[in-house]
Amino acid sequence: MGDFADILFRADLWFVRVCARTARPAFGRGLAIAVSRVGNGGLYPLLALALVYELGRQSRAVILLAAINILLMHSVYPTIKRRVGRTRPSQACADLKPLLATLDEHSFPSGHIMTLTAALVPVALALPATLPLALGAWIAMAWARLASAHHYPSDILAGAALAFVVSYPLSRIGLAW
Repeated sequence: MGDFADILFRADLWFVRVCARTARPAFGRGLAIAVSRVGNGGLYPLLALALVYELGRQSRAVILLAAINILLMHSVYPTIKRRVGRTRPSQACADLKPLLATLDEHSFPSGHIMTLTAALVPVALALPATLPLALGAWIAMAWARLASAHHYPSDILAGAALAFVVSYPLSRIGLAW
């Protein structure tokens, strides 16, 4: 199992380095920083406003479900981060420089991706036509977190999986009411 874990870690690190190279030019760096920063919280009021515009009064259920999903995820997130205690790529490898300050010290799971997934699940369920836009936003955030050397791909996948496993059933039930 040790060899397999080592192979996975090296693959994770290789992918981080590939993404980090895309953020070396000024445009890539600026984009990665901007996307990461909007994921700190600024995106969610804008998403709520867009939902109100698109759905009117029906947006309340979607916004409430997104908020519940995010609150549930953030109730377990700090404990998972502390227990796993995974070092960020920029701390593990001298050649990887973070593009901006981190919000906490550990990388696993990605809180940005977890939060975005938790918010987008009820949106995509209520408005299936938004799925391509939601996936685009998700991919942009995943790239930004990798390019910033804040996360490994496995952190991204774990954050998304954790949020999806909780948010999908709750959102399906909540939207059915």
